[in-house]
Amino acid sequence: MASTTVKRQAKRAVAAGAVGAATIGAFLLPAAPAAAAPVTVPGVGTFDVPDHIVNQIPGGLPAVPGLQIPAPAPLPFTAPTKTLGEAALDAAMSKVGSPYVYGAAGPNAFDCSGLVQWSYRQAGREVPRTSGAQLASGTPVSMDQLQPGDVVSFYGGGHSGLYAGNGNVVHASTAGSPVHVAPISSMPVAGAVRF
Repeated sequence: MASTTVKRQAKRAVAAGAVGAATIGAFLLPAAPAAAAPVTVPGVGTFDVPDHIVNQIPGGLPAVPGLQIPAPAPLPFTAPTKTLGEAALDAAMSKVGSPYVYGAAGPNAFDCSGLVQWSYRQAGREVPRTSGAQLASGTPVSMDQLQPGDVVSFYGGGHSGLYAGNGNVVHASTAGSPVHVAPISSMPVAGAVRF
């Protein structure tokens, strides 16, 4: 009986010593630095990924006899990029219903040239503040070559709006009338320009 107790105590002492040594070693040894490898994903960015994950990614699949892997097919659709004018038109259309206020250039109220200026600013381009200056600074465009977002000027250059397609213009016309879409033919055209 006594020898069993002694053996049990000896096993406990050995186990306690091993645990103690491991605990002390964990505190006395410096921590190994976390290793990371940069992984770059085109169009997304570069990320640090721990080495143990990168090392698990195979460099390629092993060849299987008799099996040919076809080349990846081209992407079926590429999203078209918006033109500057289309982006400006989108901004202007988002303000349909906003009030007309003489001298206002957004974001909640507009006069005609203020709407044009604000819309192009949202698209990333600065254009002049007044209708006449807008007409004078863009590249002239004939009426049969209008594209969405082109600036159309009316009344001798005293009023402007953005071509919305299908013979329409979005504009802030006058007090009491909010930003709206109207036929180009409803006003005398002075000219059109593209930025």
